[in-house]
Amino acid sequence: MNDIKDYPRPQFVRKEWQNLNGEWNFIFDDKREGELKEYFLHFPKVSTINVPFTYETQLSGIEDETIHEVVWYNRKITITKEQLLQKTIILHFEGSDYLTKVWINGNYVGKNIGGYARFSFAIERYIVEGENDITVKVEDSLSKDQPRGKQRYKKESWKCWYVQTTGIWKTVWLEWVSKKYLKSVKLLPQKDKIKLIIETNLLEEDFKRLDNYIETEISFRGKLLKKTKVLLEENYQEIEMNIVKEGSRETIQKWSINSPNLYDISYTLYCNNNVVDRVASYFGVRDIEIHGNSIFLNGEPLYLKLILDQGYWKESHLTPPNEEAILKDIDSVLELGFNGIRKHQKVEDERFLYWCDVKGVLVWSEMANCYEFNDNSLENFTKEWIKVVKQNYNHPCIMAWVPINESWGVPEISVSKKQQSFVNSLYYLTKSIDHTRPVISNDGWEHTVSDIITIHDYKQEEELLEREYTDKNRTVLNNLKEYNGKHRLFAKGYQYEGQPVIMSEYGGIAINSEEGWGYGKQVKDEKELLDRFSKLTKAINRIPYVSGYCYTQLTDVQQEINGLMNAERRYKLEPSRIKKINEESIDNCETK
Repeated sequence: MNDIKDYPRPQFVRKEWQNLNGEWNFIFDDKREGELKEYFLHFPKVSTINVPFTYETQLSGIEDETIHEVVWYNRKITITKEQLLQKTIILHFEGSDYLTKVWINGNYVGKNIGGYARFSFAIERYIVEGENDITVKVEDSLSKDQPRGKQRYKKESWKCWYVQTTGIWKTVWLEWVSKKYLKSVKLLPQKDKIKLIIETNLLEEDFKRLDNYIETEISFRGKLLKKTKVLLEENYQEIEMNIVKEGSRETIQKWSINSPNLYDISYTLYCNNNVVDRVASYFGVRDIEIHGNSIFLNGEPLYLKLILDQGYWKESHLTPPNEEAILKDIDSVLELGFNGIRKHQKVEDERFLYWCDVKGVLVWSEMANCYEFNDNSLENFTKEWIKVVKQNYNHPCIMAWVPINESWGVPEISVSKKQQSFVNSLYYLTKSIDHTRPVISNDGWEHTVSDIITIHDYKQEEELLEREYTDKNRTVLNNLKEYNGKHRLFAKGYQYEGQPVIMSEYGGIAINSEEGWGYGKQVKDEKELLDRFSKLTKAINRIPYVSGYCYTQLTDVQQEINGLMNAERRYKLEPSRIKKINEESIDNCETK
């Protein structure tokens, strides 16, 4: 494994890189005059900010939660002659919300629209030896037709919508590569073989006048298993290779919850026998399959015990305070006895996925939603969703893709053919990029085409929760009545077709507070919290066709106080007691 602390792209590691997090010059631009006044040439030194924390947060050094729709950043970097020589310099942004423009030494480099996916610029043409100036402008708004997830779209927070995130909120970094380099590798482990889809930046004439080879090495726990060198004939090329040596007695070491085995893989790009690029990565071999109404991991039935995680921290909001904070949350999930995380309405720092890969934690990967349905929202959402799926595809911990939650952004999906078509297009689009994982196209209710059917129900009385889904005619499952207040399980024209069913939101139990918010009637103390968690979880486990659950939620977030931990990450009750209840939950799902 390539355990380079804080390396922002752990699935594609190069040695030459520089972290640009830290102190940047910063200014609000409420009058929107920065471009006219050419801040990219003469930046006004008003204040500083600690990147990647947004100005709304404590760790930014500013902590101003009011709305500022335009912000500017600026800092100097020093580039040596050796770093300029025969090198491509790439400036990466792991996440910046929402419209980001970049200038280098006063020269406009480009822009990106989106808040959650990585984007990059090749900047060597603008760089000089010695000191260089980077200026970044970010525009954001309360618009409901841009993906925003749990960021509020009003000036005040309410219920489960929180303070907005404006500007750079993930790592900014530089990377040095050769003029010819590997752009990406898509991995498709297939039992005893692996298929690689190699993407390079070679020009058409390079294939005519150069011998271009890709050398791949696979090892497991330090032992070399396979080495192959293949001639590249085009920029997109598929290569298939055995994972273990032919004739070897060794067997494939599968990635699973209890044994998260990972193989190391490296790529070396040669041009005319000269090494021009080296990249280190890893992969896990595992199968997620659906048979009847059951989910299988590596051929074994899988009962999901997920916890919903908003990925917010008190001092830094959407941005993890550090890598240790990511790791602590994952360890807490395991200590509580859950086997997976539903990362809710957020594309988390990729270090989170890395550690879930390492520790064997399943992840439902969910996109931040828009809140209106129009041509702009369709385009904004779809473009970024494609980037997210491609960016995180290689992580074995991801077991499902979830583009839409609770009909957010498609409020009329129950009857609107147009909105149903959009959600179905997301399903098929996602499957076309990744056919190996289930897709839940609209999590919670009003399902259309979906590999798994999910239910959100926050009833706080276990007998009512169980009775809702175990009646003789299975009226909810068969779409004969509304549940959870006003929603049916399927949109008009759709019905249950035997898929697995997951209670993907329940609980939301809050301890009595006049200030905080939670789902349903609050409990008076920790003893009642444990008792209700136990009763609700066991009630779900008794529903014969349900294949698992996702409890809301891991931590308190701002005004929402229904976490098993508070906002400071202190347990509200002994985690072993929650773990015992989770361990008692068994796969009671019917099979067909």
